[in-house]
Amino acid sequence: MALFTPEGAFVADPFITLQRRAWADLSNNTQIDLDEETLARLRGIGDPTNALDIAEVYRPLTQLIHLYKENKGRLYAQSNGFLGLETGRTPFVIGVAGSVAVGKSTVSRLLQELLRRAPGSPQVDLVTTDGFLYPNAELQRRGLLDRKGFPESYDRRALMRFVMAVKSGEEKVEAPVYSHMTYDITDERISVESPDILIVEGLNVLQPARAEIDPGLSLAVSDFFDFSVFVDATEDLIKSWFLDRFMHLRGTAFTDERSYFRRFTQYSDADALEFGQQVWDTVNGPNLRHNIASTRDRATAILVKGPGHLIDSIRIRKV
Repeated sequence: MALFTPEGAFVADPFITLQRRAWADLSNNTQIDLDEETLARLRGIGDPTNALDIAEVYRPLTQLIHLYKENKGRLYAQSNGFLGLETGRTPFVIGVAGSVAVGKSTVSRLLQELLRRAPGSPQVDLVTTDGFLYPNAELQRRGLLDRKGFPESYDRRALMRFVMAVKSGEEKVEAPVYSHMTYDITDERISVESPDILIVEGLNVLQPARAEIDPGLSLAVSDFFDFSVFVDATEDLIKSWFLDRFMHLRGTAFTDERSYFRRFTQYSDADALEFGQQVWDTVNGPNLRHNIASTRDRATAILVKGPGHLIDSIRIRKV
């Protein structure tokens, strides 16, 4: 599709946009399904993903990723042969990006489960970039505690080293673990051991290299992605999902004595909602507008959501 500016200038659109029905028609007869028990385990709070969504949205996406993986594998093998290199298998790396509360974690977990069931039963690992946030003490020292989730609140060099090590074929690579219960980095580590596919999920994983944040760092973690997904929706929808989730957690996870957010269980509904609005207006909203949304068109696939977390259309990069 070609676009024209108000001045009449021609602008090429690098994406093809398919409405859900047309996208669903691309699915072949490969029977990759998830039962309701598995779906319930993978769904996020307020996410209604069901068997029809798997068939109409995620099965075609899984098949497209499989095509990319097979062809990337052949390209690496042929390139290494041409260069006379004797290297091992290169893991296929997928990035999943999007705002807080848009549902990217559910998308990542669904893709992990479905790709595990693809031909050959590949090993698929999932790592979130939350583990690469600076510890709260360091954020406090840098004056960034109120900007947690912004690009500068992550140890981007550590994240880069992790992805490069996995992509280079190191047998075992460890990543730090973040606790949403304590709202901080823990002493735990997650091990990634020679996966066939690695999914990296996070707010800012599609960010280009930014010299103003990391002087001298000319690469970005997205440079090592073989496929990427951006989960998209309008800001008013995402804000409503964030507030719904926050209010839900007040009666569930926040009641745990270990929870950093336990104090909010003592707030009235009105006061809690007001606080949630403030968090969105000062942190999540600005981060979405200034940092996350601008990376949307760097993705290979964009899942566009409407009300109720329903995916209405899919945009696929064609160039």
